[in-house]
Amino acid sequence: MKKDKASAPAVKVDKKAMRARTWKLVKKNKMVYLMILPVIIYYILFHYKPMYGIIIAFQNYAPRKGILGSPWVGFKHFSDFFGGYYFWRLLRNTLMLSFATLIFGFPVPIILALLINELRSKKFSKIVQTITYMPHFVSMVVLCAMIRQFVGSTGFITAFFTNFGYDGSNMLSKTALWIPIYVLSNIWQGSGWGSIVYLAALTSIDSELYDAAKVDGANRWKQTIHVTIPAILPTIIIMLIMRVGQIMGVGYEKTLLLYNDGILEVAEIISTYVYKMGMLNREFSFSTAVGLFNSVVNFILVIIANQISKKTTETSLW
Repeated sequence: MKKDKASAPAVKVDKKAMRARTWKLVKKNKMVYLMILPVIIYYILFHYKPMYGIIIAFQNYAPRKGILGSPWVGFKHFSDFFGGYYFWRLLRNTLMLSFATLIFGFPVPIILALLINELRSKKFSKIVQTITYMPHFVSMVVLCAMIRQFVGSTGFITAFFTNFGYDGSNMLSKTALWIPIYVLSNIWQGSGWGSIVYLAALTSIDSELYDAAKVDGANRWKQTIHVTIPAILPTIIIMLIMRVGQIMGVGYEKTLLLYNDGILEVAEIISTYVYKMGMLNREFSFSTAVGLFNSVVNFILVIIANQISKKTTETSLW
């Protein structure tokens, strides 16, 4: 028989004793708290303090009047964006680019980590890791310049595909090739760096699990399927939840550096639109409203993905 919650005795919390224990814990681990202090200061200054500027999304902001002196317009900029000519095109392009990157790019670091983990030679595995990490440390400007050279009319990738019937023109001038070029270059740039998390998760797997699988007659493939992947599945789920929260957050830098007027119909995304409206057209309130819409959608997607994962796999961010 269940007890009535109302009749359950109230637990008294000694707040003074709790504060004393907390202060004692802080003093005991003061060096740890000092180490994390710069990180806290960084997030306060560069992530929380700038949130104050979000209110200009609801104003007709004028720099000479400042935030407090600018007139309020409510949701005018949001309605202008949602009812604008470019809204559905921007939303379509952003989602297509992001989903293509997620579907084709997300599994690659996992597969790469599994392959590196299977290498017998530690020296060779370190060489492979170094080679795959390198593109991540190359400047975005330099990387995009390299991509432009590779897929240009005289690039070696273009020359290779001319052997299979391609007309030899600049690949970045073809709307049908924009998403493949973007996604494949993303994989080349980030798969090695992204595999670090999974390699770290692989090192924590108990070797006795592999020994037990060998006793049961499992070969390397079956060990990967029944031991390795289930062991790193919580890490995969956490990374997937975080990636889902970035679906609307495709960065503008790479897109601006790669696209041209001929492919704007498929290459223009929300983040590049925000950049143009804010930095070039100086419509600060409108661009802030569009950026805020983007962030809110990402926030909602993170919550939904986290709740679905929590109910289905019992793995979640919180």
